[in-house]
Amino acid sequence: MRRVLMGFAVLLVLGVGSCALLVPERFAVNAPFLSMLFGVSAAPPEEDQIDARLRVPAGLSISLYADGLPATARSLRFTERGDLLVSTPRSGGVVLLEADADGDGRANGMREVIAGLNRPYGVELRDGWLYLAETDAIGRIRFDAGTGRTEGAYERVLTGLPADGNHWTKTLRFGPDGWLYFHVGSSCNVCIEADDRRATIMRVRADGSQPEVVGTGLRNSVGFDWQPSTGHMYATDNGRDLLGDDFPPCELNRIQLGSFYGWPLANGNRVPDPDFGAGRESEIAASTPPAHAFRAHNAPLGMTFLRGTHWPAEYRGAAIVALHGSWNRTTKDGYKVVSLHWLPDGSIEERDFAVGFEVDGDVIGRPVDVVEGPDGAIYVSDDYTNVVWRIALGAQQTPAARREAGARDPLAGIAAAEREELAGRGRSLYRQHACATCHEQAAAPPGTAVKPLAELGRRYTVPDVELLLDTPPPPMPIYPLSAADRRALAVYVLTLP
Repeated sequence: MRRVLMGFAVLLVLGVGSCALLVPERFAVNAPFLSMLFGVSAAPPEEDQIDARLRVPAGLSISLYADGLPATARSLRFTERGDLLVSTPRSGGVVLLEADADGDGRANGMREVIAGLNRPYGVELRDGWLYLAETDAIGRIRFDAGTGRTEGAYERVLTGLPADGNHWTKTLRFGPDGWLYFHVGSSCNVCIEADDRRATIMRVRADGSQPEVVGTGLRNSVGFDWQPSTGHMYATDNGRDLLGDDFPPCELNRIQLGSFYGWPLANGNRVPDPDFGAGRESEIAASTPPAHAFRAHNAPLGMTFLRGTHWPAEYRGAAIVALHGSWNRTTKDGYKVVSLHWLPDGSIEERDFAVGFEVDGDVIGRPVDVVEGPDGAIYVSDDYTNVVWRIALGAQQTPAARREAGARDPLAGIAAAEREELAGRGRSLYRQHACATCHEQAAAPPGTAVKPLAELGRRYTVPDVELLLDTPPPPMPIYPLSAADRRALAVYVLTLP
């Protein structure tokens, strides 16, 4: 019956965009229209909208670090060189955002690292390996952090993980003990699972051996990290749906080996579940209550403890958490980044850290994962607009200042006559190799998605493009270009308006 009512609610959303006023509160379906109904992304907000809407604490700034990522930009992990790996499950791969070498606050480029995987989500690095959590397996491939490229063959070290149902994502993170931890979400909103690996956090050795369950009763613990000051492991958890706007809370749990955290028998602080709690009082009493309660349906996902000593005292040791935002509420809630602060009495205080992604029901972003970069800034993935945000100490540039910085001449230092000659040769090479079929809609075969080359000069230099042409990422074809050819073609594409 519940599935029938949920289907009815979704049909109402198809008609009016929100069913908040048309069905009982507990069955409300109220999410960003594009992502909920069609699984497609929205366009990134314009700079003026970013400045008008997004707010961070005094002394910090927020800006776009990268946009145009493949669909569903999710997990983040920095390499030793400062490049940022981003999993994109819907496209089946991982992309690399090149480190900001020119100091403009933007990634210097983007390229695919690996493709053809089964909805990869978790990304981790250790001892020259790139680890990836597909929906049904954990695999690894050799990775050279210096070049940002994989080497050799991809191997799955753990297979047969449960992949069906509602919660298919799997986060990866090495713990201080050297084990590789990952979460396995529940297959349902609320049910008794047939597979005892569901609704858990698990761990394996680096080679995939000795898999074991760490904690149970965790409906969907996407984000977890270890508190630097204590070594304690904490994990976010998404509470169940269909019990109303304000219950149950989502959770932050302190994870201990062998502990049971309540789902599906109880919600929040040992409150018996209306569907599965009756007659299970002793199990509920023995369950571990949450360390902190988030607002209901806020969907806390990625989290990380701040380790940088440059942060103001109030933020040192705090945890930063991405709230993906509600769908089962009559009024949207969440859609922001918060900080968690451990107080002297042991309680945890939640504060807004980055807000404005949702205002009066209008959504321009859904935070997913958070990491602290080697530059000391915080990076946040957003799977609604497929961008990465950067939150850093220091004043925010005005839109005009950013436009001026982005308008630098990428051909500075090349004399006008030489520039004209190189651009002419580059134009010939562009035509010779039919580059327009991939980069201009008018020349592309019907139904082909193109990647426009307009305004490359806002983000790339001649050496950047030369390197890209020398080692082109797939699906870009490899052409037998000499160094002179690469330079000429780079100059030409950087002149495109």
